[in-house]
Amino acid sequence: MKIISTGRKEWENKHEIFNEKIRDLFIAGNEPELDAIESYNDCTRGFQNQLRQAIQSNTPYRSLGAGWSWSKIATAKDGIMMDTKQLNTSLPVSEQNVVASYTGDIKKLLFAQCGTAVWEISEELRSKKLSLKTSGASNGQTIVGAMSAGAHGSSFDVGAVQDYVVGLHIITGPDRHIWLERKSAPVVSASLIEKLQTELVQDDELFNAALVSFGSFGIIHGVMIETEDLFLLETYMKRMPYDDKLKRIMETLDFSAANDLPCGNERPFHFEVIINPYDLENGAYVRIFYKRPYREDYKRPVRNDAGIGPGDDAPCFIGKLTNLIPALVPTLVNKLLAGALKPYDQQFGTLGEIFSNTSLHGKLYSAAIGIPLNLVNRVIALLFEINKTSGPFPGLFAFRFMKKSKATIAFTRFDFTCIVELDGAPSDTTLNFYTEVWLRLEEEQIPFTFHWGKMSELNVERLSRMYGQDADAWIAARNKLLDAGSMKVFTNPLLQQWGLDKVI
Repeated sequence: MKIISTGRKEWENKHEIFNEKIRDLFIAGNEPELDAIESYNDCTRGFQNQLRQAIQSNTPYRSLGAGWSWSKIATAKDGIMMDTKQLNTSLPVSEQNVVASYTGDIKKLLFAQCGTAVWEISEELRSKKLSLKTSGASNGQTIVGAMSAGAHGSSFDVGAVQDYVVGLHIITGPDRHIWLERKSAPVVSASLIEKLQTELVQDDELFNAALVSFGSFGIIHGVMIETEDLFLLETYMKRMPYDDKLKRIMETLDFSAANDLPCGNERPFHFEVIINPYDLENGAYVRIFYKRPYREDYKRPVRNDAGIGPGDDAPCFIGKLTNLIPALVPTLVNKLLAGALKPYDQQFGTLGEIFSNTSLHGKLYSAAIGIPLNLVNRVIALLFEINKTSGPFPGLFAFRFMKKSKATIAFTRFDFTCIVELDGAPSDTTLNFYTEVWLRLEEEQIPFTFHWGKMSELNVERLSRMYGQDADAWIAARNKLLDAGSMKVFTNPLLQQWGLDKVI
């Protein structure tokens, strides 16, 4: 494995909202003169050598994806951070690599190395007439980074990114690396285990815990994912009254009476509601995407003049709001949204074309929580109320929807979760608004969870209330998987703040 020291003593996240003091940032790369398997195995040994040195010198260690998180979830304070974005090889999966009892389509399996970006996977799959099942809007993320932070994806009946992952190759220490999959759903054969020179571990509880583990279970060097046939999305964005009809859809996902939507009561692939609290009289912005069979003769989707694509989320444009004077917030938010969010009719594109964001436009704060579906309109009413007393919030409110994930501490943990996204300009007003929202939700006894990769005020008490025995199961799995030396180097201050670093 090629390893280059940058000599950097400070690392800044993609959104430029925090810096972390580190010992060094390394960049990892594959050896080009080796074939794919040999190069991959060489990287495994390279990681293990680094871990050996980290344990011996008592140095925190973290592998880094695209740095997309707003929280310090992927950082190693005073430690080593390894940039993995150049580790973007995909390995072929043959019939010999898969057990005979596997019930899926072997041709739709993809084994991707940790640094592979979501957009890179989409491009590779398209050449094979395949597609990811879902993705977030931010396709600059690496596949392991998106999975490990519980990125919630874009289709409420599919699940989150981690829910189509069926195998994990994890480097747990200098002397051990494993292939982890569910015992209830085996995938790989002894042939692949032998090629990777690894150890097969089949354990449902360990696997579900490791899916969303933000780098604290070891280095996830590769993932096996299930894909599907290439498809198109028929997309629309409309302005609709925030009335009883829309409220009912939002709290039930029942589209049987959705006559005002572009395709009537057809159940969409993706449904999203964006509310500008300063222009509610003109209605909410509603994005509705429908899944369609792939065909070649479609017109590619177009971006509007503000550079916003059909599937782009608020971080693509909210960053343009800076240094706002409170009295001017409503005017400036309205002016920004007039250019950024333009309703449109019927655009087609593949998943990778619609959810195509790989860049950002300015600094912003972003928080997101998960709440039970049936409480969404109650929470919206609270947001309006809080905005009057603790605002004005320099941003907007967005709502996506997701079915429950199998990952042990996925924040999309309700049978159907409404993801409430609060993206705003970086200011004390935004932070104070966040604090007030969390306190009011607790006062009203409304259950909620924080998105692991976004801004939060999570602590031991809140985490225990949110996850209960699932948090204990996650901690137990981590203790089972890692020895004492590895647990120490894969622990960072945020893990300690959350109480997930316990040794049992």
